[in-house]
Amino acid sequence: MDRVTVFSSFSGPEAQLVCARLRTAGFQATVEGEAAAFSMEGYSLATGGIRVQVPENEHNDARALINSVESDEP
Repeated sequence: MDRVTVFSSFSGPEAQLVCARLRTAGFQATVEGEAAAFSMEGYSLATGGIRVQVPENEHNDARALINSVESDEP
């Protein structure tokens, strides 16, 4: 099954936090591109940042969870 990006960031800790929230909620989330972002200056920008991905069938629910958390933050 294909994986799709539900969140991207230029901050490794922020991507890891979102991934942890999704995993806690039962999603099969992973962080992609984090090691490459730290290995070469500017690489993260060129590739669109550090990505949090889930299986395609979890996309809508994962995105809804992320949106609800973002709207609750001050």
